[in-house]
Amino acid sequence: MAKQTTSRSRGVRGLRSGRPIMVLLDLLGRRWSLRILWELRDAPLTSRALRTACDEASPTVLQARLDDLREAGFVELGEAGGYGLTALGRDLCETFMPLHRFAERWRSKSGA
Repeated sequence: MAKQTTSRSRGVRGLRSGRPIMVLLDLLGRRWSLRILWELRDAPLTSRALRTACDEASPTVLQARLDDLREAGFVELGEAGGYGLTALGRDLCETFMPLHRFAERWRSKSGA
């Protein structure tokens, strides 16, 4: 289960329920969380490169999401200053791949 967030982060729904899936879905449902994980799936990125990859997301919101994802153990700050996925973060991204493939098939059939 994700660690309890600090006082500067918003509380995580589902934390008291004892259901890890609820905690994870709350974290991933926050604006830019999934996009950050997706953009980091291939290689670490600096803050600036990550912001560019995220369509110029607000630096404040981007930093808040990075803090949340770091606290959860999915993202780490590398020695060179860039953000990258931890082993747990890479594992999480691998679980997205079947959904990504499904979405691609769905888009091609539905014209979405």
